[in-house]
Amino acid sequence: MLTAEQIVAAQKSNMETLFGLSTKAFEGLEKLVELNIQVAKAAMAEAADSTQAAMAAKDAQELLALQAAMMQPAAEKAAAYSRHLYDITTATTSEMTKSAEATAADAQKKFTTLVDTAVKNAPAGSENVVALVKTAVAAANNAYESVHKASKQATEMAEANFQALTSTAVKATAATKPKRAS
Repeated sequence: MLTAEQIVAAQKSNMETLFGLSTKAFEGLEKLVELNIQVAKAAMAEAADSTQAAMAAKDAQELLALQAAMMQPAAEKAAAYSRHLYDITTATTSEMTKSAEATAADAQKKFTTLVDTAVKNAPAGSENVVALVKTAVAAANNAYESVHKASKQATEMAEANFQALTSTAVKATAATKPKRAS
């Protein structure tokens, strides 16, 4: 049976976990805002430079060459932004997942202790029920581990696909860049 102290301790632990997760979420949001401010500043500076260069163009051919020259850096910057965004999201999610896993492991440990205590105090003749409970707990633990492993594999595959897609997009843009005549 749970005591008042155990309930208070569980609530305190839950609140600490909630505040910890909130802090991690705000840190990720802060990094995202920082990234977007950097990108906005750079975009404004580049727009000013591009406008000045366009205004200085002597003819349409020079203007087209200027536009073509801007395409590759723009694609690379978009890919870099996507990578930074992905890194921030992945790092934040990873930290939150670690915290959730630690909390789940602690809850699982407490539940197992509770089941073991109940099993030890089970009345004589309830061996079949005890065996059933132990089997159910083991099956639940195995199911959790299987889902956790599948989730990790899916995340790793998604990351590899993202990196490959980004690399391919930048290479494709580089391949379509017009060559300048000497």
